[in-house]
Amino acid sequence: MRQVAQRIGVEPAYLSKIERGDVAPPSEATTVRLARELGEDPDVLLAMAGKVSGDLQEIIRRRPQLFAELIRQLKEAPDGVILRVVREVRDGEW
Repeated sequence: MRQVAQRIGVEPAYLSKIERGDVAPPSEATTVRLARELGEDPDVLLAMAGKVSGDLQEIIRRRPQLFAELIRQLKEAPDGVILRVVREVRDGEW
């Protein structure tokens, strides 16, 4: 834990308190550094901390009604359906 704490720029005691849930989740920047250090997806760790990355917040702020509707419509969709939508948008097949 000491090595991980040192590599992400926090005190080992703070990292221990986060792990135990004794303190509020760390900032977005610290969470992202921790995720990368652990080889995890930063968005997953942010979600576990009850947060959404700043870049996603900005995207949603530009068109809040559309993204809210999209997320609400997809909330019960199986992962395969969501992945298909992501691939279609990413590949420009729309």
